[in-house]
Amino acid sequence: MRRWFVLVAVLLVSVSSFAELRLAAAFSDNMVLQRDQKVPVWGWVNPGEAVTVKFAGQEISGKAGKDGKFMVRLKKMDANKTPQALVVETASGKKLEVKNVLVGEVWLCSGQSNMQMSVGSAQNPEDEQKSANHPLIRMFLTDLKASKELQAECTGTWAVCSPDTVLKFSATAYFFGRELHKKLDVPIGLVRSCWGGTPIEAWGPMASMEKFPTVMAQKAAEDAKAVKYDEVAAREKHAKQLEAWKQKVKKAKADGKKAPKRPKEPVHPHTSQRYPANLYNAMINPLVPYGIRGAIWYQGEANTKSIEQAILYRELLANLATSWRKDWGDQFPFYAVQLPNFKKPQTEPSEDTGWAYVRESFMEVHKNLPNAGMAITIDVGEEKNIHPKNKQEVGYRMAQQALAKTYKMGNVAGGPVYKSMKKDGGKIVVKFEDIGSGLVARGGSLKTFVIAGADKKFVWADAEVVGDTVVVSSPKVSKPVSVRYAWADNPVGCNLYNKEGFPASPFRTDDWVPAGNK
Repeated sequence: MRRWFVLVAVLLVSVSSFAELRLAAAFSDNMVLQRDQKVPVWGWVNPGEAVTVKFAGQEISGKAGKDGKFMVRLKKMDANKTPQALVVETASGKKLEVKNVLVGEVWLCSGQSNMQMSVGSAQNPEDEQKSANHPLIRMFLTDLKASKELQAECTGTWAVCSPDTVLKFSATAYFFGRELHKKLDVPIGLVRSCWGGTPIEAWGPMASMEKFPTVMAQKAAEDAKAVKYDEVAAREKHAKQLEAWKQKVKKAKADGKKAPKRPKEPVHPHTSQRYPANLYNAMINPLVPYGIRGAIWYQGEANTKSIEQAILYRELLANLATSWRKDWGDQFPFYAVQLPNFKKPQTEPSEDTGWAYVRESFMEVHKNLPNAGMAITIDVGEEKNIHPKNKQEVGYRMAQQALAKTYKMGNVAGGPVYKSMKKDGGKIVVKFEDIGSGLVARGGSLKTFVIAGADKKFVWADAEVVGDTVVVSSPKVSKPVSVRYAWADNPVGCNLYNKEGFPASPFRTDDWVPAGNK
């Protein structure tokens, strides 16, 4: 009997000694490592096993913990355009080799559909494809996954930028990275982790959102749905919807009309990409603490359903950036895209909408969160397309934030942002930050400025650039109290810029509580 136990013990040791050596998904062929940082490299092997990582003349050793996870940190490195191999070896003889590795600048690129939108769906895809011979630009395409539980691993692959691959790249991230590559002349790694139609609540850690009653109420509502959710019934219902849809498609084709949208697949509330923290758990946490310079963010559309939600967005956005920075242990730069113009053109002087207040939320975070900024895109949207195609300009403007603020290249990062106001008789004088070398009115007199007195009734205003200020007035308002600019879903003709060509952010000088939600 004793021999039997000894034999079993030997077999168990033998089997465990051949446990798989694997690395986190981001450590794979074609990756880019962050320069000028102690870069972490991690993976899994037998508990307690010694591991050595070799790269660029370095040999750094460590040991796996009780859970089998190991992590070592390479010493700081300069940018390197010459592809090299990263080798991981264990004391028991296991070996992995990651090929075609570069060292340069790495950025996390996250958000919803406008970040996910591909180069193939942006403007001029054929021209972009032809010119996409940039082997020093790489993108890690994180697979779309959601989880109610915190995940240690994700899946995805690195792709080298070429005419064969670029059409699948995130357009905003690619054009951002291309501009950085052009100006910095170093390899660029872009970690794309985004998912269309998702609210910001899905991207933050759950523990950080417990202070937001609205988010907790949302979570409780989804939990209640989960208790009653019948997966079999949901599948059967979807099958019927799908069959009915197929018939409608046939009829639409026969009538020469546009086919209806395919019914969405049923999703359990707890596995939904919209459930609070689900995307953080599955698509952000597994990337921590991969070496990055900073993060860019394009999201907000899903948080415009009410003014209350839109105003809360500024707190959620600051919370997101703060939480990610805490995870990485680094106050890295966080740059976001302010939502562009969209929906019906403006008709009323001031239109209180979720879109207007989400834009203000971006401006507040831009002004108040350290090491943050925003790309203003109020002039590149489309009336009938929530996914405007001009991602080239969006990426370019995001890059200017990074080039000016992170890399200290140039003095102008973006467009004018409201700073303060002063009453001057029947006029209001407005001052701005980020005016560059001066304010300008493009194409004639300034438009979309409105003014109101104590009655809070806005009227269209006369506005002109006077030095580094804008002076606003109206013969209809003798005692003005507030000014607003481009305050609508889709303001028409907003034309205040700085001389460097960046548009001014929409703003309001008041803090009046909106009459209701729209």
